[in-house]
Amino acid sequence: MVKYNPQKIEKKWQRFWEINKIYQTKSFSKKPKFYVLDMFPYPSGAGLHVGHPKGYIATDVIARMKMMQGYNVLHPMGWDAFGLPAENYALKNKIHPRVAVERNIKKFKKQIKKIGFTYDWSHEINTTDPDYYKWTQWIFLQMYKKGLAYLSEEPVNWCPKCQTVLANEDLEQGHCERCGALVERRRMKQWVLKMTAYAERLLKDLKLLDWEESIIEQQKNWIGRSEGAIIKFQILNSKPQTNSEQYLEIFTTRLDTIFGCTYVVIAPEHQILKDSDLVIKNQIEVKKYIEKTKHKSDLERTDLAKEKTGVELKGLKAINPFTDTAVPVFVADYVLPYYGTGAIMAVPAHDERDFEFAQKYNLPIKQVIKGNKKLESKIKIPFTEDGILINSGQFSGLTSQEARKRMIDYAQRHRFGRKAVFYKMHDWVFSRQRYWGEPFPIVYCRNCWEKYKYKNKLELNRDYTFIDGEEYMIIPVPEKDLPVELPKVKHYEPTGTGESPLANIKNWVWTKCPKCGAKAKRETNTMPQWAGSCWYYLRYIDPQNNKKLIAKSKEKYWMPVDLYVGGAEHATRHLLYARFWHKFLYDIGVVSTKEPFKRLQHVGLILAEDGRKMSKRWGNVINPDDVVKEYGADALRLYEMFMGPFDQSVAWQTNGLIGMRRFLERVWKLGLEVKIQKPKRDIQNRKLEKLVHQTIEKVTQDINGFKFNTAISALMILANELEKSKQFPKDFFEIFLKLLSPFAPHLTEELWSWLGHSRSIFQSDWPQAKKFLLKEDVAFLVIQVNGRVRDRIEVPSGISEKEVQKLALARPKIQKWLAGKEAKKIIYIPNKLINIVI
Repeated sequence: MVKYNPQKIEKKWQRFWEINKIYQTKSFSKKPKFYVLDMFPYPSGAGLHVGHPKGYIATDVIARMKMMQGYNVLHPMGWDAFGLPAENYALKNKIHPRVAVERNIKKFKKQIKKIGFTYDWSHEINTTDPDYYKWTQWIFLQMYKKGLAYLSEEPVNWCPKCQTVLANEDLEQGHCERCGALVERRRMKQWVLKMTAYAERLLKDLKLLDWEESIIEQQKNWIGRSEGAIIKFQILNSKPQTNSEQYLEIFTTRLDTIFGCTYVVIAPEHQILKDSDLVIKNQIEVKKYIEKTKHKSDLERTDLAKEKTGVELKGLKAINPFTDTAVPVFVADYVLPYYGTGAIMAVPAHDERDFEFAQKYNLPIKQVIKGNKKLESKIKIPFTEDGILINSGQFSGLTSQEARKRMIDYAQRHRFGRKAVFYKMHDWVFSRQRYWGEPFPIVYCRNCWEKYKYKNKLELNRDYTFIDGEEYMIIPVPEKDLPVELPKVKHYEPTGTGESPLANIKNWVWTKCPKCGAKAKRETNTMPQWAGSCWYYLRYIDPQNNKKLIAKSKEKYWMPVDLYVGGAEHATRHLLYARFWHKFLYDIGVVSTKEPFKRLQHVGLILAEDGRKMSKRWGNVINPDDVVKEYGADALRLYEMFMGPFDQSVAWQTNGLIGMRRFLERVWKLGLEVKIQKPKRDIQNRKLEKLVHQTIEKVTQDINGFKFNTAISALMILANELEKSKQFPKDFFEIFLKLLSPFAPHLTEELWSWLGHSRSIFQSDWPQAKKFLLKEDVAFLVIQVNGRVRDRIEVPSGISEKEVQKLALARPKIQKWLAGKEAKKIIYIPNKLINIVI
C-alpha cells in the first residue's frame, strides 16, 4: 500500500494551486461576491507560532467552502509593518526598520504558504510601502480640510525610555508594556483627530452589524454616551474682586441629586489649577499630588477597586446654584480631564466613589433620594438608583426622571445650566515621536504667516501654530506631491527631547513651502501604527491603483467585508478607528457603505501546553514549521479547528495533533480502497446515504456558524461508517472528500485526483443535502402523566396523533398510573412528547 506522505503531497498541491492560479480573484463577476478578511499581522522577528494561524485557518475553511458554493471569493493577506514594535526590534538588532520588516515579511510569508491558504498574493499590501501610505496621507489631508484633524496641546502618556506617546492600552500599572519604564503624563502639542464628531453615528450604527454581542457591548462602553446637564458653580476665593468672574462648569447625569452635593472635584489637569487669579493656600501640597498622578494611567485612575485619593483646594469654595450654599473643592485623580468638563459634583449618599471619598475625608453625606414605599426601609447608603426626591426644596416628592426634566428647565431659565451629551471616548491623539511611521503631509511656513495673517482670520484660527514662540502657517502638502516619504537614514534613534528622530534630519526637515516657495519646516512627528490599519481592507480590493484610493466600481462590488476574523483585543481601538475612518470616507463619497465589516468573529487564544500564553520569555513557543514538518499542514489545520469552540482559549496538546494525523491516515486508506470498489446501490447503502446527507447539512451549517470542532466530529462519524461498510458507492466518498476539503485541502486534492478528476476539488460544487433524507426514521417520545415523566417510547417518525394515543395508553407503566381513571385531556407535541392529564 502507498504510504501517506503529507510533506510530499502538500508541496505538490501548493505548487499546482500557484501555477494554475486556482485562488486568483476576479475583480468583477456575475457570481455573488464573498469578501473574507483576516486581521493582518504585524510581522515580528520571532515569526509565527501555532497560535497565530488559528484565525487564518478558519477564514480559509470558509473561503474554500464559499468558492465551491459558487461565490467569487476575495481572501487577501498583507502586513501591518509600521510602528513602535518594528522600530524597537530594529534598534535592538542594530538594523534599519525597513530591512528588518522586509526580512520578517519574507519569513512570515514562507511560514504561511506552508499551511496552504487560499490567499491571492496579487492583492498583497504593506503599510510601509510609499505607494500604500500615500493614500493614508491623502485621507489625513481630507480630514484636515474638513476640520477633523487639528493641532492641540494634549495630556498624553509619555514613555521616557521609548521616547514616545503611548495609548492608555499600552500601559500596565503605569508602566510601558514594551520596555517596562514608568510612564508620565505630559502636555504636548499633538495632531488630533476629531473622532467625537462621529460618536453618535458610531453608537447608532452598531445596530446594522452582525457582530458578537460581547463586542457590541465593548464598543458601546468605550464610546460611553452620557446624557445630562452642565451646571455652573460660582467660585468663591480669598480674592473677593475675582468672585463675580470665576465659574466652574460641572457635568452630571444625575441632576436630581444636586441638593445632596457636599463637595466638588476637579481633575488634576483642570485649567482652573493654572489660573493665576485664584489663590490656593496649600499650593505645594496640591502640586505634589498632581505630580504623583502623572505616572498613573486612566485605567488605574478610574479603577473602582482602587482607594480614592485627593487634596482639598484650601482657599476655594464653590456655590451650589440650587441651594446657594458653599461646598469645598477637591482635586482627585479619579476624575478625568476629557470626560465631561473635567469637574464633577460629589453626592456621596448616591454615588459609590463619592461615598468612599467622603468617608475617607470625613465629608458630609446628605440623602436626597429615597426608594418607593415598599423599599424605603431597606435602603442602604449609597443608594444609586432612581427614586423619589427628598430634602430637595421645591422638587421634593418628584420622581428622579421628572425632577431631572424640571431642574434642567429651571437651570436654563436662570441661566446657570444647559442640557449636554458627553462621551467617554475622546478625540484620537494621532502623533507619535518616532521615525518608523507615516510622515504627516504638513509643513509650517513663517513667510506665509507674515503674508496672510491679516486675511481670512476665521481660517487662521486653526491654520496657524507656534514653533519656538513664533507663529507659523500650517500648509498641507498638495495631493500631487504625495507621498511624503520617510528619509533614508542610517541613524533614527530617539532625540531625547520629546521630538521625533526626524527632527534631527535637517536636510529633510527644511523644505520649500508649497504655497509661497519660501523656506518651511516639515512636521516631524509620525502617525501611529493604527493609521495604516484603518483602511487596509479597501486597498486589498484595488491594490495597484495609482490614481485613486479605490475605484468606485470595485468598491461598490466588493464592499462591505462579509466576514472579518481576528483577536478580541481589537474589539475597541482598531475596530472603532476603522469604523470612524470608513464613515468619514462615506461622507466624502469614497465608499458606498456606512459600515466596513458586516460580520465579525473573534478568535480564542491557543495557549501553550503549560496553560500560559506562548512567549519566548516562558520558553513555551511552538513553531508551526516544526509541526508541518513532522505531522503535515493538514493535520495542523484539522487540529486547530478541532481543539474546542473557536472563540474560546484552549491549551495546545500534542496528543490531539497525533489523533488528527491518524484520522488523515484512515482517510488515506479509505481512498486507496474505494478506487477498486464498484458497489451497487442497495438496501445496505440506504442507511449510509442518509448519514451522508445528514453530514452535508451538519458540516455546512457548522462551518457557517464557526462550529468547526463539531463539523469535524461529524466527518469522523461518517468516516467510521464508511470503514465499517467495506463497500459503498464512489459518489459517497466524493461527497466526503468535498466536505473534508476545506479542512484538509492537500490530502483531499490528492485523493480527488486518484478518483479520476483532472480539475481541482475546489473547482467542483459543494454538495447539497437532499431534504427528504434529513428526517429521522424513528422518534423517541416522552410520555407524561399530569406533567411527570412516566415512560418513553420509540415510534415511527411522522406517526399520527391517534396512533400515538393508542400506543401510550396501552403501555403497562402508564396503565399503572391511570388505574382505571379516565383521561380528561391529552396534549401531544409531534415526535417529542405526549402528556395525559387525569
